[in-house]
Amino acid sequence: MKSRFKPVLAVALALQLCTAFAAVTPDEAKQLGGPLTAFGAIKAASADGKIPEYTGGLSKPPAGFDPKSGEWPDPFKNEKPLLSITPANMAQHADKLTNGVQALLKQYPSFRIDVYPTHRTMQYPDWVLKNTFKNATTAKLAGKVQGDGVEGAYGGVPFPIPKNGHEVMWNNSLSFQRTEIAVKNPGQYLVDTSGGRSELPIVPYYSYSPYYDPDLAGEKSQGAAHTKIWSEVTAPPTMAGTAFVINYPYNYSESDQQVWVYTPGQRRVRMAPEYRYDTPYAQNGGVLFWDELALFRGRMDRFDFKLVGKKELYIPYNSYRTPSAPVDTAFGPKHINPDTIRFEQHRVWVVEATLKPGSRHAYSKRMFYIDEDSWALIEADGYDQDGKLWRVGLASTFNFYDGGGGHFSAAVSFYDLQKGNYFAYMNPTSTGAPKVFVYDKLVKANLFTPAGLAGTGVR
Repeated sequence: MKSRFKPVLAVALALQLCTAFAAVTPDEAKQLGGPLTAFGAIKAASADGKIPEYTGGLSKPPAGFDPKSGEWPDPFKNEKPLLSITPANMAQHADKLTNGVQALLKQYPSFRIDVYPTHRTMQYPDWVLKNTFKNATTAKLAGKVQGDGVEGAYGGVPFPIPKNGHEVMWNNSLSFQRTEIAVKNPGQYLVDTSGGRSELPIVPYYSYSPYYDPDLAGEKSQGAAHTKIWSEVTAPPTMAGTAFVINYPYNYSESDQQVWVYTPGQRRVRMAPEYRYDTPYAQNGGVLFWDELALFRGRMDRFDFKLVGKKELYIPYNSYRTPSAPVDTAFGPKHINPDTIRFEQHRVWVVEATLKPGSRHAYSKRMFYIDEDSWALIEADGYDQDGKLWRVGLASTFNFYDGGGGHFSAAVSFYDLQKGNYFAYMNPTSTGAPKVFVYDKLVKANLFTPAGLAGTGVR
């Protein structure tokens, strides 16, 4: 009897796999531009009216904006919170709080959530929306392991109507980015269990997205990487000159993540294949893993990614003021000063990642929360091998309003609930506030190769 059912089981599993890897039908795609926006979000307002209808995003800068300054003034600076959530009243709002945020409220009596009016500010150029509509019926998951890669997509959200967790995570990895972004003077700090603050290395960087380069005609002309990052340590002096190039591939089955490191003392470039998964990221004191850059970056083969669904939550949003907050103001002894963080009510996709049997990672489970408008990852919770919540990562994002659209993680913070320390990135350094410059073409082509990395070495 067992042998009779094996072929049937094999066929059933194959059909399930094909369904998971398939694009949506043309009829399904008709939802885009109808009840759904052209990029896959629910267009209508929420039932309680607190999430407004999407009307095209924010493309009009506030007074005083200078596109050459690298500074993004807060267009909502005069707004006041609608409500504040503290440990005392959190139970009344638990349905709109993630487990991670609830844990922060429980552990730190001084922690607070200030909820402001919701603004759906994410904006897309027409060419990205047109590509997104095409992608809906052509994009497919690819690779030897589900989630290893994506094909049939270019220059837009690959899966605007996602069917599984892997597709949602790829939507985050390929969320709309300006062609090149330069971040100058980003500060990062570690606050220990006693409340002492340490400034970590200053690592300015350039990020290039071939996937969103309008000068490239389709995905086949872009090589193996959808995103390339160059960064160089500028302080402290003992580490200055250390530089990295990171390539994130379309398909990990064909081309794995590549990291090159230039070491000033050796004056040479070497590959660093160990810089992935749960390898501690040394440049920020080892308080997060390499696959936690931007909350999650890397291969998904060690976890099963389940799409839980969509939920209305209070999340960090329109965080224009967060990066410019003075360090002494922003950093408290246990957590970031709640006065510097703006929360809003938005719809998010929820993905649960569970460690596969036989796979190794420091986390046994991870929860990811992705904004429906920008496809930006705004929270990642990591659980230890005993199933206890270990780390809570929050990304305070904002959207570019200069007319070109796109989003940016204005600040990222990680809280270690077991050690009692925390880390935050993108706050002012001893030499000034961070600045973010955006370009709609590739301007630093020489940086994103091993040869270019060697050429930037000055020590």
